[in-house]
Amino acid sequence: MKALFILNDPPYGTERVYNALRLAHALLKREPQTEVTVFLMADSVIAAKAGQKTPDGYYNVERMLKRELAGTGKVLLCGACMDARGLDDAALMAGACRSTMDELAAATAEADKVLVF
Repeated sequence: MKALFILNDPPYGTERVYNALRLAHALLKREPQTEVTVFLMADSVIAAKAGQKTPDGYYNVERMLKRELAGTGKVLLCGACMDARGLDDAALMAGACRSTMDELAAATAEADKVLVF
């Protein structure tokens, strides 16, 4: 199965990104053969910024995204959204890739499940 998660909210301040990544991880634990793609757009592109430091005991979305990348997962970011927020490729965590709306359209067409957070 191919699952596409489209995230829009900032990584901190709401728990939508956190909960989406929790669900993606639970899906991979349940069905390890699942291909998970996480597409970050709008304020969620900040979730893939490298070097996040959070207080002890607080979730860290960078670490959560790394779990998706450890398997067959992909983390893609809207390039226009990155540019609007001054985020360049050098600031991204390893494995996260700048992407486009055309790639999102292709991932959407190929996915068996699309979840939007």
